[in-house]
Amino acid sequence: RVRSELSERFGGITSFTRAPAEGVWKEGGHTAHDDIVVFEVMVRETDHAWWENYRAELERRFRQETIVIRAIKV
Repeated sequence: RVRSELSERFGGITSFTRAPAEGVWKEGGHTAHDDIVVFEVMVRETDHAWWENYRAELERRFRQETIVIRAIKV
């Protein structure tokens, strides 16, 4: 669904989903793990308000405390 939404909005997408990366960190007295999937889109202008709202929707949808969205100027 995320791939479709982003592809529709931005006209294309690169998905890194075949071998998800694994995040590992210490939390309290145990080690926590997460599978990480990366979606990449390229845009001329960044609509910060749209991304902020979309991130909040993804956090709700996937029941995540935080989803990271980053923008890199190329």
